[in-house]
Amino acid sequence: MLRFFLIRLGQSIPTLLAIYTITFFMVRSAPGGPFSQERKVAPHIIEAQMEYYGFNDPVYVQYFRSLEQHLTFDFPPLTSYPGLTAGDIIGESFPVSLELGIWALLVALLFGIPTGVLAATKQNTAADYAPMSMAMLGICLPTFVIGPLLALFFGVWLGWFKVSGWFDLSDRILPALTLGLFYAAYVARLTRVGMLEVLGMDYVRTARAKGLPERIVVLKHALRGGVMPVVSFLGPALAGLVSGSFVVETIFQVPGLGRHFVQAALSRDHSLVLSTVLFYAALIILANVAVDAAQILLNPKLRKR
Repeated sequence: MLRFFLIRLGQSIPTLLAIYTITFFMVRSAPGGPFSQERKVAPHIIEAQMEYYGFNDPVYVQYFRSLEQHLTFDFPPLTSYPGLTAGDIIGESFPVSLELGIWALLVALLFGIPTGVLAATKQNTAADYAPMSMAMLGICLPTFVIGPLLALFFGVWLGWFKVSGWFDLSDRILPALTLGLFYAAYVARLTRVGMLEVLGMDYVRTARAKGLPERIVVLKHALRGGVMPVVSFLGPALAGLVSGSFVVETIFQVPGLGRHFVQAALSRDHSLVLSTVLFYAALIILANVAVDAAQILLNPKLRKR
């Protein structure tokens, strides 16, 4: 098993290098620049800024210098946040995005798993069709639609929550629901598929033949195997919740890393964009490796590989 994880981590190195290379040349080829402003600035000032940040050097020099800086974590100063580096921004804002992602993941699991279990145990009934229809609707509605609707209904009309900010515990509810409900739909459908497969296996039929209550059969014997598809989904889901929350962070004015990423892209802050993309890529890779570890713990057959 250790060899398997070492191979997986070794495969991540060329993946990160490819992501770095593609992102570097994409941000350099984007129209505009970090010093393109609406108001006119003296040419000698722009020239001095270009020289200070090293943008006058050949592209290949900038490429390898930036690569060395990221390998040694010696980040250059940012053009959009003078005096700060990408490490400062990530260290300050990522905990907010991580907290939001964890809350949203809890919402997805608390809504998705019970719904999927209910639908599987009541197959081809109204208790199956209704929640699965709602799950399909949740998959079709993106977060930039769900978010404003929740803000309008619970924030503006009912006045239960604030529609922006990140100050007290109640400020977490609307952003977490916006992200979590979207992923709860996937969790519900995956749980239903996994439970239907497990409920037809011999050991579940044996448990029923022994006269065990259906609740014990489902929760103790079937659920562990039935949630395996959900476990496989958790790694990409958590990474997606954290890295894909920039829309929700922008809607609800959450001071997370996603919001800084959007601002960096708009202001053409090459260093912050590149550092954030690499950070998100490493996060997704680590999340997938963690999912593999969880699958091995839940499925004894995989431990022999």
